[in-house]
Amino acid sequence: MTTRRTRARRAALAATAAAVMTATALGAQGAGAAPPPDPTPLTDAQAGALAERITHDLGDRTAGAYYDAAARKLVVNVVDARTAAAVRASGAEPRTVARSAGQLAAAVRTLDDQARIPGTAWSVDPRTDRVVVKADSTVRGERLARLEKTVASLGDTATLRRVPGAFRPTLAGGDAIYASRARCSLGFNVTKNGQPHFLTAGHCGNISSTWSDRQGGAAIGRVVKSVFPRRDYALVQYTANIAHPSAVNLYNGGQQTITAAAEATVGQRVQRSGSTTRLHGGQVTGLNATVNYAEGTVTGLIDTTVCAEPGDSGGALFAGTSALGITSGGSGNCSSGGETFFQPVTSALRDTGAQLP
Repeated sequence: MTTRRTRARRAALAATAAAVMTATALGAQGAGAAPPPDPTPLTDAQAGALAERITHDLGDRTAGAYYDAAARKLVVNVVDARTAAAVRASGAEPRTVARSAGQLAAAVRTLDDQARIPGTAWSVDPRTDRVVVKADSTVRGERLARLEKTVASLGDTATLRRVPGAFRPTLAGGDAIYASRARCSLGFNVTKNGQPHFLTAGHCGNISSTWSDRQGGAAIGRVVKSVFPRRDYALVQYTANIAHPSAVNLYNGGQQTITAAAEATVGQRVQRSGSTTRLHGGQVTGLNATVNYAEGTVTGLIDTTVCAEPGDSGGALFAGTSALGITSGGSGNCSSGGETFFQPVTSALRDTGAQLP
């Protein structure tokens, strides 16, 4: 016969077990429902530095990144949960996409092999997870048909857009520099082996071996290295004793001091200084872009919505105190709008052995 004491003990054990089960269930539910913490708000410069670090650490496990200015966060494309966790732990927002870095790179290789047509350009857009291919107004007839066929063969990995005007190297940037047959723009003052130099566009450096700071004036520098096409940069050594601050002309009576070189980030707000159109701003839309000028193909460029015109080549692309690029070329103008490509400063410094002062 069950005693009153036995019944009480059983009731107490049942209550304890129910409490344990309830606590366990609530604990599991709470753990599953708790969202990961939001990334710390970032400036575009901080996002760029974080993107560079994540790319270095994770390599091809990521599929591109961009800065979300409205949310002030770096978004990194991933294709698996393990990489997503690593990105989140680094302080960025992971975004699961359909195409891996390898798939996007394969599409770019196809374009490199089959569509190097003057007047075309392409780069990976991490915001759409596609390769964006652009054709200017000179691409027509058989060349356009060939381009359309190549892009179609890539399925939804690539998309084709027409752009107004023609892709061309644009002569100018920052402060004006002059040769007997051209005007370009100075990009950034640098040093090499302790001696003062400056960077400008390679298609400018190919025009003349010496450059002046005024039309018809005495030479202030001589070209020691110029690369175009393939890349688009030139290193010029100062031969005159003139001031060479590490700064960019803002064309408002002031200058922006430049303290370091940095990698650009898709979505980053940037400015360009050039001797034709002076100061203009825009946004980075692509990295590692390929442009097929009539003069030859240039790769590894920064694609932007910043306008430029002839005479702006060689000029400075920057964000705050960071040097980002050297004006290469593009299409459109600063009246109706345009698109401009820039040689990254980091690779120009690396290839020439120069450094910012």
